[in-house]
Amino acid sequence: MITHRRTPAVTRGIYGLMRDMNLHAIRLEIPADGNIIVGHSHFIKTVEDIYEAIINTVPQMKFGVAFNEASGACLTRVDGNDDDLKAIATRDACAIGAGHLFVVALRGGFPINVKNRILETPEVCNIFCATANPVEVIIAETEQGRGVLGVIDGSPPKGVETMPDAEWRHGLLRKIGYKR
Repeated sequence: MITHRRTPAVTRGIYGLMRDMNLHAIRLEIPADGNIIVGHSHFIKTVEDIYEAIINTVPQMKFGVAFNEASGACLTRVDGNDDDLKAIATRDACAIGAGHLFVVALRGGFPINVKNRILETPEVCNIFCATANPVEVIIAETEQGRGVLGVIDGSPPKGVETMPDAEWRHGLLRKIGYKR
């Protein structure tokens, strides 16, 4: 019989297996009559570039952007054109507490209007969610810091769409202007 014994991390140096990791579910604040976008980026100019991406795509949209630095001063950088939405984005980013994470809180438009433009921003790596639903961010925390594992967006399914449900969906999309 062959057994494998893992050496404790303290004897392996700074690389390799670590001893402890904690998981957290962080419930985010969603703006009234608004949405949030949560994503991962990698450079200090994220707040300015996301600001430009949104304002150049939907100029009338109100929004706030918060970005957590992962090195240097490790500050939460904030920008936007609405103080309330900047505060919500900042509270959410700080609650998550993961480096290189950004949160956009928005009103006067939908994530679908700006999501692709944000993804085209060179430093943006990923978007975890874009939603108006209740959302929880699942965080892993180690000695080094925190990272996002994923999100729980909304509620679980309650059934399969019926013909009346499909008719309602088709009507809604036309009513809000996304289908003709």
